[in-house]
Amino acid sequence: MKYILTLSCKDQVGIVSRIASFLGEKDANIIDSHQFGDPVSKRFFMRVLFVKESFDLNDFSHDFNPIAQSLGADWEIHTATDKMKAVILVSKQGHCLIDLLHRSKTGSLPIQIEAIVSNHPDLKEMAAWYKVPFHHFPVTPETKPEQEKKILDLIGEKNAHLVVLARYMQILSPFLTEQLQGKAINIHHSFLPSFKGAKPYHQAYERGVKLVGATAHYVTSDLDEGPIIEQRVERVTHTDTPEQLVSLGQDVESQVLLQAIHFHAEHRVFINGNKTVIFR
Repeated sequence: MKYILTLSCKDQVGIVSRIASFLGEKDANIIDSHQFGDPVSKRFFMRVLFVKESFDLNDFSHDFNPIAQSLGADWEIHTATDKMKAVILVSKQGHCLIDLLHRSKTGSLPIQIEAIVSNHPDLKEMAAWYKVPFHHFPVTPETKPEQEKKILDLIGEKNAHLVVLARYMQILSPFLTEQLQGKAINIHHSFLPSFKGAKPYHQAYERGVKLVGATAHYVTSDLDEGPIIEQRVERVTHTDTPEQLVSLGQDVESQVLLQAIHFHAEHRVFINGNKTVIFR
């Protein structure tokens, strides 16, 4: 059985040797290991993939805790083959959702989509085709707190460790973003803050942009400014129409979101202040 150990702490001498020695004493075979000491934040980050048979996670935690405490470390251990449970939030645009549903269904994305939540009913049939529960939670300024409580309750009910805003066109309250800290991923086009509001690709066309891109990041109370996980751009020319920009932009958004989810679901991402450390 394969396991993933992740750890972060203040950078100090001897961390790698202590972890390796501990795993060796447990007859665990390390098959992949990445580590990084940030010279600015003075934080150390480590991800270890190892193989061990006849393994009890409770026994491991009991034995490893003294080492973690002596290092002042935050750490987790996961079974590498487990799929991370996810809840998807979406509005009317379905390009990101369709990719997530297809790749989850075919096994190429290591998540299990437990539920889809939308403030519109438009994508209900799509969810039904993939046999994923669809929850229509309409929202108005007056009902927003009640709607967000329903979302939070559903996430808890499904025991989801990932929430994906797959073009969910609602601003989450500071309360909800705090509850979802470190486990909610959002995707947006790269034109912010220059082209806000409706039809950003049409606005970009009018300004003659030469690059179309997208950013996936963790959700924080600072709108679209959370720690970045993945970004990508594609070059465009004067021959591309607004509709072509929209199509290309949607493709990039889907690709970037998929990659960010892969990193998160495989426990490759560490939040380091306003940035991320990602072991590819």
